[in-house]
Amino acid sequence: MSTFKALQARATESGGFEQVIVSRETEELPAGDLLIRVHYSSLNFKDALSATGNRGVTKNFPHTPGIDAAGVVEASTVAEFSVGDEVIVTGYDLGMNTAGGFGQYIRVPAPWAIKRPKGLSLRETMVLGTAGMTAALCIEKLEQAGLTPDAGTVLVTGATGGVGSVAVALLNQLGYRVAAATGKADQEAFLRQLGAQEIVSRAALEEGTDKPLLKEQWAAAVDCVGGDILFNVVKSLRYGSSVACCGLTAGTSFKGSVLPFILRGVNLLGVDSVELSLVAKASMWDKLSLQWKVDLESLVTEVSLAQLPESIDRILAGKQVGRVLVDLS
Repeated sequence: MSTFKALQARATESGGFEQVIVSRETEELPAGDLLIRVHYSSLNFKDALSATGNRGVTKNFPHTPGIDAAGVVEASTVAEFSVGDEVIVTGYDLGMNTAGGFGQYIRVPAPWAIKRPKGLSLRETMVLGTAGMTAALCIEKLEQAGLTPDAGTVLVTGATGGVGSVAVALLNQLGYRVAAATGKADQEAFLRQLGAQEIVSRAALEEGTDKPLLKEQWAAAVDCVGGDILFNVVKSLRYGSSVACCGLTAGTSFKGSVLPFILRGVNLLGVDSVELSLVAKASMWDKLSLQWKVDLESLVTEVSLAQLPESIDRILAGKQVGRVLVDLS
C-alpha cells in the first residue's frame, strides 16, 4: 500500500464543484490488472468537464479526472506486463468513471495499456496524449479518403487548442499547406510558428450559415469545434474532399443540408480515440514515434498537480493555447 497525491473534483455545499489536492491510498483504487505509478498526464477539454462536475462525462463524485496517463508498472497480475514496464493509458473509462491520470497512481485493466513506443519518452507521449492521438487519427482518415499534400490547403478549426495545434504542426511536417482557423487574433505568431501558412478568423467561418452551399475552398479539413462552423466547412470543401470531425466546443448540432454531399460528393468523417481498439491505438502510437514524429515543445505548457485547477479554468474559458502537460513525477 502506498500513499499518493491526487486532484479530486468534489461537490461543494453551495451546489458547485471544486478541485482539491488530496492524499489517497493505493488500496482505494478500483480493481485492475496493473498498478501504475503515473509520471505524466495531460489536460484535455473532457478532463475539465469532469473536474467541474459534468455528469455527462463523470457520474459519481468525488472523482479524480485525467483521461491520459504515462508511467511505470509497479504491480501486475498478467503475463503481458512486468514490474518496471513503461506504459501509456489513454481513453476507455480512465478519468471518466475510473480514477484517472490526475493522481500519482492508477489501477486499470491490462487491455487499456500499451507499452511505451521506443521512439517516444514517457513525457513525449503525454505531450501528445489523447489530443495528439486524435489529431493523427484525423489526418490518417483524411489520407485514407485520398488526401495528398499536393491536393491544396487543409483547414484546421480550433487551431490553438490541443488537437488543433498538434494537427497544424503534424500536417506541416507531412508537407501540407495549412490554414489555421481561430477566434484568438493574438495567436497568429504562435500558429505560424507551428507551420500555418494562412490564418482564418473564426468570424469568417461563421458567415453563411443560412446558405446551402459556399464557395469551394478547402482540399480537406480537421474540425475540432463542431456546430455550425463544421457545416460551413462541409459547404466549402472542394469537390470530393473530406472533413474529419472530432470536437464540439462550438456545439453538438448544426443546420445541415444534403446538398454538399450530393452535389459535390464531399465526406464528413467521424473520428474517435476513446473506444478505439487497442491494436489501432498501438499502430498509431508506433507511427507517431517513427515516421510521424514531430517536435511539439513550442506548444507545451508544463504544470504541476497544484497548478492544474488554474489550467482547468483557462481551458473552459477558451483561453488555453496548445497542450498542457501535467508532471506528477
